[in-house]
Amino acid sequence: MSYSLNFSKRAFKELAKINEPFYTNIKISITSLTENPRPQGSRKLKGRDGYRIRVGDYRIIYDIFDSELVVNIIHLGHRKNIYGNS
Repeated sequence: MSYSLNFSKRAFKELAKINEPFYTNIKISITSLTENPRPQGSRKLKGRDGYRIRVGDYRIIYDIFDSELVVNIIHLGHRKNIYGNS
């Protein structure tokens, strides 16, 4: 079963600001979440809802809705900025 992707406005804007080669790597990682929303290395977040995956120095924070087969991309950005801004 394949999941569909939804982006928050914030995540979509943040993705547009990221330069190559990071942009392509992040885009590939996000796309792969449609086939496996819990890939190796993904972590359930503590203290807030969602999961995160690492792509180099960047983090992608997302929610999974298994009943609806939806992955909702909430937030993404550089690791030094991602966790303080929710």
